[in-house]
Amino acid sequence: MRVRILLLLVVAVPLCVMMAKAAADGAWLATVPARDHEKTNPYEGKPDAIAAGRLIFEEHCAKCHGPNAEGTKKRPSLRSERVREQATAGDVHWLLLNGNMKKGMPSWAKLPDPQLWQLTSYLKSMHD
Repeated sequence: MRVRILLLLVVAVPLCVMMAKAAADGAWLATVPARDHEKTNPYEGKPDAIAAGRLIFEEHCAKCHGPNAEGTKKRPSLRSERVREQATAGDVHWLLLNGNMKKGMPSWAKLPDPQLWQLTSYLKSMHD
């Protein structure tokens, strides 16, 4: 009986923790309004916009997310599948504009909209 309980604790508890963490990490996607989710990036695929977005990232984001956007102890990687593939450009733009203070992400509404779209271009262009 004790072996079963120990096995349950060793396997089930970490699995539940991982599932809860995964759900929490993507929770912001569910808060993006449909009109923002559907927005398209006017700079999508433009090399100049990606280069400009990299400079904006270095100035405003690298301090928390690391110089290569791979994340730090307290901030997530922006090279994740969630950012690159699951989130639309509109979702990323919305997050940059509104932030997520529950997770420590500030709003970057002070940046002009074209810069937010350039930053979105850069983030969506990253690969692991």
